[in-house]
Amino acid sequence: MLHSLYEFWTAAVGNTPLEWVAVVTGFLCVWLAARESLWNFPVAIVSCGLYIVVYYQSALYSDCLLQGFFIALSLYGWYEWLYGGARRTELTVSRTRAHEWLWLTVGAAVFTGGFGYYLQHYTDDTIPYLDSLTTAISLAAQYLMMRKRLENWWLWIGVDALYVPILWHKQLYPTSGLYAVYLGLAVYGYLEWKRAAQVAQATGTTNPAI
Repeated sequence: MLHSLYEFWTAAVGNTPLEWVAVVTGFLCVWLAARESLWNFPVAIVSCGLYIVVYYQSALYSDCLLQGFFIALSLYGWYEWLYGGARRTELTVSRTRAHEWLWLTVGAAVFTGGFGYYLQHYTDDTIPYLDSLTTAISLAAQYLMMRKRLENWWLWIGVDALYVPILWHKQLYPTSGLYAVYLGLAVYGYLEWKRAAQVAQATGTTNPAI
């Protein structure tokens, strides 16, 4: 029992300091996003860059690729939050449109099946389809966050719940704990953005669909 606890503590604390830096910056970027702070984007870029290394070392190749997508989307989202509204104004929180749900659902299904097949047959990924599914949902959630759609937090709540056991299984204990915290942050973000959307609607500053 003591030996098992020692192994757990060693893996969680001393095995990869890089992961701990990624954990701290990851927490910070989600908290900033929940607060609608533009600073979430540069912090997210740093965190994603670190996680490319962490996930590659743990053979989570789909999630490694995901971090690269997140970096690109963060750069684009940074611009969108500043100038993506009507007449190049700042975006306000709005609701997801029906056509967005449709193409995001189809895209996630195609990605999960296609990339899951690739991971299963050409890599040593032990959970190829689940790895691909979490990547697909995360990309959809990131797109909605980039457009300041309120429902992005629904997707983050769901995918965070999946990531906790996956990352624990991969012995990424600090990151697994981080995703458990993300669940609470996602709920907080939803409540904050819902309030912001109600204010925007009441004041007539809601951006039109783009």
